[in-house]
Amino acid sequence: MGGSMLGEGNPSRRLAVLDGWRAVSILLVMAGHLLPIGPSFLKLNAAVAAGGMALFFILSGFLIARFLMAKDDVPGFLIRRAARILPLAWLAMAVALIVTRAPWEAYPSHFLFLSNLPGFHLIPEVEHFWSLCVEVQFYVGIAALVGLFGRRGLYALPVICLAVTAHRIAWGAHLDFVTWRRVDEILAGCILALLHSGWLGERPARWLGRLNPYLLMPLLLASAHADAGALNYLRPYIAMALVGSTLHAAPRHLARVLEARSMAYVAQVSFALYVFHGMLMSSWLGTGDKIVKYAKRPLLIAASFALAHLSTFHFESRFIALGHRFAGRGRPVNSVAPAASGRRA
Repeated sequence: MGGSMLGEGNPSRRLAVLDGWRAVSILLVMAGHLLPIGPSFLKLNAAVAAGGMALFFILSGFLIARFLMAKDDVPGFLIRRAARILPLAWLAMAVALIVTRAPWEAYPSHFLFLSNLPGFHLIPEVEHFWSLCVEVQFYVGIAALVGLFGRRGLYALPVICLAVTAHRIAWGAHLDFVTWRRVDEILAGCILALLHSGWLGERPARWLGRLNPYLLMPLLLASAHADAGALNYLRPYIAMALVGSTLHAAPRHLARVLEARSMAYVAQVSFALYVFHGMLMSSWLGTGDKIVKYAKRPLLIAASFALAHLSTFHFESRFIALGHRFAGRGRPVNSVAPAASGRRA
């Protein structure tokens, strides 16, 4: 997972509810990885983690598309993304590769974020970085699309998303780590951005606002379950509907939770939480039989938050500020209204 947990900030206004969903997404992923959820035969841990991952990808696609809809400054976009992701991700990978004495041939695919693709593999200590690989490959793809066609190229994203889902159906890929069989979860977030900003008309956005998030929550969990069959193919769109149903007017109690200060804090440190909790699972804190392992869980969770706090506010922030300084030399921000003329802003 990566900002967002890897999400780019909204350039025109902050949608506070998105911080809540980002916090929910990382907490679900961590819960699925670290906590015993229900009887093991129900396979709820994997479903909870996959549901959280779907929410994270939706947020990433939404925020990245919103940024490029407002400002099609591709170099600035890539500089911001690199400054946000690379320092901590590369540091974590370097430490893991050196400590495990991984062969030199493993370094290029890890540092180029290609290790989730066929023919490569991630070492166990950073195995959770498969989602970061999907993210980075998406950044390159959408940057190329906007670089070639301007903002009008974003209109192709719904078609690409549906094509990826069709490919998943053809392959029977319910839950896959390879980019072209998973990226529809990010692309569905891009569709949500197009809907929310009126690029695809006003009616679809109004329809989203009428959906009940309390009904969509268990449906998302079901669509992430290994035994759900074909419902897995709808997971990107269920997650999109869930987030979209809260953008204009979330139910009062849900909005209170999503917009809480504690959720905003979790959202702020979410990328580092993603990095550290997965790595600590491969450390001494993640070893032992079931009783010993779960006895160590409070320490692992506390260590994840402590490292995430230090990393976010004392390491990553320096590079993010530097990235914004360089990216700020780009063109001024434009309106996110539909680019009817098709010209680059």
